[in-house]
Amino acid sequence: MRPKAVIIGPPGSGKTTIGGALAERLGVPLRDTDADIERAAGKPIGEIFIDDGEERFRELERAAVAAALAEHDGVVALGGGAVLAAETQRALAGQTVVYLRVGLSEAIKRVGLAAARPLLVLNPRSQMRKLLEERLPIYERLGTVQVDTDGREPADVVEEIVKALEDAAFTGGRGGSSPPEEDA
Repeated sequence: MRPKAVIIGPPGSGKTTIGGALAERLGVPLRDTDADIERAAGKPIGEIFIDDGEERFRELERAAVAAALAEHDGVVALGGGAVLAAETQRALAGQTVVYLRVGLSEAIKRVGLAAARPLLVLNPRSQMRKLLEERLPIYERLGTVQVDTDGREPADVVEEIVKALEDAAFTGGRGGSSPPEEDA
């Protein structure tokens, strides 16, 4: 058993929204590892960070990702930082990984003041820039399908993903669109 697709990307890239729409389009369920973490901890992610610390959150996250990849055959949406764990990177090898690219300006617009995103609380723009710089090489390396989300409707993004998945299945190769352009 393996997921049809695993969605990765930074905060504001649309992982949950696109993941849900893709799952619906493919006729499979969505599993969001952030929701799994909240269920396991019995509290929202922001409270996990405050009460238990980031290290405990990352521990719960690694367990949630491992379980989802082993147990779920639909679409899996990972939290933005899940890809930082070496064991998660290894577990994603051989999976169909969809990297949702988003520019800094668009990501900031989408996350707003980030009250529910503990890593973005103090200075969302600066923190988002730092997260993108740190994680971008990992997202790009892991993404077997890479799709831009800036200025696009979810349905259009989903159609591009479905086409890339079909192309990859047909050719046995990597799908997706061209590398991202720099954000101004």
